[in-house]
Amino acid sequence: MRFYNKCAFNISKVVTTSYSTSFSFATNLLQKEQRDAIYSIYGFVRFADEIVDTFHEYNKSYLLDRFEADFKEAIQRGISLNPILQSFQLTVKKYHIPQAYIDAFITSMRYDLEKKEYKTKLEAEQYIYGSADVVGLMCLKVFCNGNNKKYNELLLPAMKLGSAFQKVNFLRDLREDTETLGRHYFSELSNREFCEEQKNRIVKDIEADFATAYKGIRELPGKSKLAVLLAYYYYRLLLNKLRKTPAATIMQSRVRIPNYKKLLIMLKAQTLYNLRLV
Repeated sequence: MRFYNKCAFNISKVVTTSYSTSFSFATNLLQKEQRDAIYSIYGFVRFADEIVDTFHEYNKSYLLDRFEADFKEAIQRGISLNPILQSFQLTVKKYHIPQAYIDAFITSMRYDLEKKEYKTKLEAEQYIYGSADVVGLMCLKVFCNGNNKKYNELLLPAMKLGSAFQKVNFLRDLREDTETLGRHYFSELSNREFCEEQKNRIVKDIEADFATAYKGIRELPGKSKLAVLLAYYYYRLLLNKLRKTPAATIMQSRVRIPNYKKLLIMLKAQTLYNLRLV
């Protein structure tokens, strides 16, 4: 079993590095035990997200139901022949990740199968809670590793960071979400065309989330602070680029961060961490 579990975590790592260079960079800064756990979380949420976003030739609802059922069986039996689910169920048990977080995540994934428009801020917040906030809370469970006092202190900042990351993704992927998937996540855009005023309002909202999140990042234990700080700087850089990009351009092409800038923010995060300036 030790060899199989090692392979399962390695496969989750392959999924992470294949789908997200920036996230894998940040995760690689963690201690190995935490690193494997975060890879397993990413693998689980990535596969569910792929089901609802890209498996267009297949019955997505069936696949998501099967994925959820297989996970629940893995939790019950303590084993899965799906390596992604095997590594994730081990992480869930080791770090006592509440089932309610996983249920909320799956619920938001189901929204992507059925719901195309979020007309109110409350509707959007409910979706973001399940699709992003709880993922941040799962990671926080790993970072705090049983320190419930620290976990409760950092709960709100972790949720705000998840929200900020998700909203930046929504803004960056606005054209694809709107034109390819037919989804409208921002209530500000309900029945309206995307313009500079709306973009600036969205950016301001994201900045408020980041401000709360940063206070929590400073209090994270060990190397989790460095890893999350790197992800924070990356998304802040992406948000700044989106702020400077005209609304019309965002609707035409996907904004990206060059690799050399990713390297610079990694050096910045490492330097500030080493000098204990954060």
